[in-house]
Amino acid sequence: MKSMIVKCLITLTIITGISFNHWHESQAFSPQVIQHGATGEDVVELQARLQYLGFFNSQIDGVFGWGTYWALRNFQYEFGMEIDGLAGKEAKDKLVQNSDYDKEFVRKNIDAGNSFTHYGGMDLEDQVKQGSSKSQPKAEEAPQQQNQAESDQSTDQGTDQGTDQESQTADDQTSVTEAPIEPTSVNIPNGFSQNDIRLMAQAVYGEARGEPYEGQVAVAAVILNRIQSPIFPDTVSSVIYEPLAFTAVADGQIYLEPDETSQRAVLDAINGWDPTGEAIYYFNPDTATSNWIWSRPQIKRIGKHIFCY
Repeated sequence: MKSMIVKCLITLTIITGISFNHWHESQAFSPQVIQHGATGEDVVELQARLQYLGFFNSQIDGVFGWGTYWALRNFQYEFGMEIDGLAGKEAKDKLVQNSDYDKEFVRKNIDAGNSFTHYGGMDLEDQVKQGSSKSQPKAEEAPQQQNQAESDQSTDQGTDQGTDQESQTADDQTSVTEAPIEPTSVNIPNGFSQNDIRLMAQAVYGEARGEPYEGQVAVAAVILNRIQSPIFPDTVSSVIYEPLAFTAVADGQIYLEPDETSQRAVLDAINGWDPTGEAIYYFNPDTATSNWIWSRPQIKRIGKHIFCY
């Protein structure tokens, strides 16, 4: 009888321990369904776990924006779940099972204002210090890119460009003369060469000259958002010259000489201004011929372009 009681106690301890460990492992997420527009600790954990697995490549900020939404959908696709962009029990459990999460580490760096966008892989602290090139596996191959920016600009061919422009310093930048705009950047950030900035300026000029200044910044922001997205190439030139990606490349307007406004727009985008809300596509609804581009979730319209995911 005593032996039977001991066995029962051992069994109960094991079962209790398993239940406690499972609860402890999953307790960071609250029971609520996390969806677009949400903010707070649940979103921080969601972004961190998605980033650990290579689906989310933006800064962890606790705001469930469109970037988080599409990262979650790609995760759901890869793991065979219903693709709805909602972090319910199934998605959260699957994330907990397949990723690590150090709440104190993440919160400490967010509170300190540290920017880190590659949470996972090597030791976390080392990763923040070293930075990391975008090497996560692509979560989902994007459909063939459409001509999402059917420009109504002239199709005159430009001439090949000569040598690169000399480096511009902060003092070279002038304020925008259109409507009051914020923020206006005056710095050339690290990580982008003069060739990168010039090529982006050519793309902005070819795609959006004549658009309001905000619309020109928006085109530059889409290029940068694609670089950060796991479904696009990870360099400026490879994003811009991807087949069928930009009309300005197809019709030769990429080779036109960019003006100062397009260059300022690129710098504003690089320094963090994204008027699009993290869009990765845009198109002119008056000239678009692709049914596919109309199927993308639309974020906003700026000038003649609709920006979307």
